Amino acid sequence: MKTIKTTLLLTALTLLLLGIGEAFGGPRGMTMALVIAILMNGVAYFFSDKIALASSGAVPISREKAPRLYAVMDRLVGKANIPMPKLYLIPQPAPNAFATGRNPSHASVAVTEGLLELMDDEELEGVIAHELSHVRNYDILTSSIAATIAGAITWIAQMGRWGMIFGGMGGRGRDREGGGLVAILMLILAPFAALLLQLGISRQREYQADASGARLVGHPYGLIRALEKLGAYNKKIPMDVPPSTSALMIVAPLTAGQIFSSLFSTHPPLADRIAQLRQMTVTR
Repeated sequence: MKTIKTTLLLTALTLLLLGIGEAFGGPRGMTMALVIAILMNGVAYFFSDKIALASSGAVPISREKAPRLYAVMDRLVGKANIPMPKLYLIPQPAPNAFATGRNPSHASVAVTEGLLELMDDEELEGVIAHELSHVRNYDILTSSIAATIAGAITWIAQMGRWGMIFGGMGGRGRDREGGGLVAILMLILAPFAALLLQLGISRQREYQADASGARLVGHPYGLIRALEKLGAYNKKIPMDVPPSTSALMIVAPLTAGQIFSSLFSTHPPLADRIAQLRQMTVTR
C-alpha cells in the first residue's frame, strides 16, 4: 500500500510539472518541462550521493577509527542481506545520520561525531538499522527523484513569473483571460503543491524505515531511546547543512534558517514516530 501511495505521489509531481510547463508555454512548454525532469532525475540518480556527502562535510572513516560503528554495520548488513555501504563521518557535534546512494550496491551512510559520542551500542544499532532500511527500500532514489521534480516545478514557476512580467510566455494563440488565469494559478499554487507532495513522500518513508529498522534489529527499544535523544539534542545544537541534505537526516536538524512550523517539515513529528514504535512492542 505504501509503495502504491509513493508511486501515486511521484506521478502527481510529474503531472504537476508537465501541467505548469503547458500553462506557461503550451505543448512546447510541456515538452521542455519533460526534458528538464529527465535531465534533473539523471543528475539525481548518478550524483545525489556525492552532492549530499560534500554538502554535509562528510569524510570517509576507517574501521580503525570507528570499530564500534563498523561492528554494528557488519552485523546488520548480514541480517539485511545487502552489501556493506561506505561509511562517512560528519565533523559536527549535533547527533544525526543519513543514508544516500542510488541502490544498495552504491550506498553510503554518514554519521556525525555527536551521534557516536551520544549513543550506546543498542541506540547506535537502532539508528544504523533505520538508515539501512532506507537503503534496502530504495528510499534514497525515491526521495532524490521527488526532490528534483519538485525543484524543477519551482524553477519553471520562477521562469514563468519572469515570462509573465515581460509578456513572453503563455502562447500566442491562447485566450488571454483563460490562459492568463491558469498561468497565474499555476504560478501561485504549483510550488506549494510540489512541496506538499514531496513532504508526503518523505514523511511516510520515515515511518516505514522506523518499522523496518526495528524489525531488522528484532526490537524497537534502541531506536526509541535514540529518537528521544536525537529530538532533545537537535533542539539545542544547530547543524550547518543545506535543506536538501537535512531532509535525508534521521531527524530534522536545527538549522540557522529554520523558521517554518512542523507542517512544512520533511520529517513527521518525533512523538508520532515514537508512538508507532511503542505500539510495535504491544503487537509483536
